[in-house]
Amino acid sequence: MTIAFTFPGQGSQSVGMGKLLADTYAEARAVFEEVDEALGQKLSDVMWNGPDDALTLTANAQPALMAVSLATMRVLEARGLDLKSVVSYVAGHSLGEYSALAAAGSLDVATAARLLRIRGDAMQNAVPVGQGAMAALLGLDFDVAVEVAEAAAQGEVCQAANDNAPGQVVVSGHKAAVERAIEIAKAKGARRAVMLPVSAPFHCSLMA
Repeated sequence: MTIAFTFPGQGSQSVGMGKLLADTYAEARAVFEEVDEALGQKLSDVMWNGPDDALTLTANAQPALMAVSLATMRVLEARGLDLKSVVSYVAGHSLGEYSALAAAGSLDVATAARLLRIRGDAMQNAVPVGQGAMAALLGLDFDVAVEVAEAAAQGEVCQAANDNAPGQVVVSGHKAAVERAIEIAKAKGARRAVMLPVSAPFHCSLMA
């Protein structure tokens, strides 16, 4: 059997994430301390105590999610996981690619944190908070999601941005257009259509 580790991207964050790991395992605490030091910020305090809108900001969410992923890896490794001998592939959704590189040893944690802060700032600067959005459309094929996005655009940007799995597509663009896409998707039979907790419209032309 071939095993792959896949690391999450933005939208997976929640206040309190990683705190139980840090409280329980020294290896996890060391990762959070390393990230805090690399960024010159007590990011762990934002992660564990919020507020939610501060954690959702791209510049915070990206290194925070990487920190939790790598803290989890360090705990597993300290208890016998040999990544190189057990896992054939590492991959990630968007910022999760950086977590995957750090897990595989291509980047150290501090470098990954600093890169993700730069990446997060650049992405947020492309579209100010509140102007863009992303939504998950569940139960629609990709081709239908593309039609939904095109119908919702109405002169703005709305694109099918992430083809995550059959029946799970994310649309991204201007906030009003994404809101329209949610309503159109529901009318087309989507099982669920919901906004994602992100502060910018990733993986669409607005990021250019």
